[in-house]
Amino acid sequence: MLRAQLKARLADAWPELVLVGEAENGGEAQALIESHAPDIAFLDIRMPVQSGLEVARAVGGRTHVVFVTAYDEYAIRAFEVDAIDYLLKPVTDERFAAAVSRVLARIDRSDASLANPIRTLATRATEERRVPTTRFVARRGAKHYFVRVADIDWIEAVGNYIRLQTGDKSHLIRETMKGVETKLDPAEFVRIHRSVFVAVDRIQSIEAREHGEYLVTMQSGTKFVSSRGYSERVRALLR
Repeated sequence: MLRAQLKARLADAWPELVLVGEAENGGEAQALIESHAPDIAFLDIRMPVQSGLEVARAVGGRTHVVFVTAYDEYAIRAFEVDAIDYLLKPVTDERFAAAVSRVLARIDRSDASLANPIRTLATRATEERRVPTTRFVARRGAKHYFVRVADIDWIEAVGNYIRLQTGDKSHLIRETMKGVETKLDPAEFVRIHRSVFVAVDRIQSIEAREHGEYLVTMQSGTKFVSSRGYSERVRALLR
């Protein structure tokens, strides 16, 4: 679960922070915040009983709120309740670390850029709301070829290149995995390893293995083993 991931990240990077509680719904979240007055609350947008926006509005700035959600359409409304950050799933370690650091900086009153959090967050949300690409451009000699994203079965890092596999054909592009990730629709591709993305609709089966890993078999028969660091993304496909 995402909550378990966030707890583990906090425990590893900020052992000085103490977890005061977890909530199953918005009503429980509001009650916890009102009784414990924590410095930080991580809230989803859509929750049973009360939405994250309703909770943030009710606690009235007593706690620094960071939204962690799959829904980007609520970003502006989140800024209106003075949220510190708005993280879109899947949340990378880098973005999560930046959000926590931002809250701590605000608590310490050491970051002047937080004077207008609504404007700061609105700019960041605009940057993050990317339109997924529909094609990549591969080069062979002097010729350039268009590779439609809809035709890609999987994407794999190969040295300083990225291989795009479409059926029985491979196309190499000069790109990084991080760069590719920013261009893909997370609903259509899932990263199962630091060097592999697979098209969700091309997966034939997923088999649990030891140590939290998964064996992912594609419709073509090609098999990949997920790494533990990306297991949560694979598990999300099974829910």
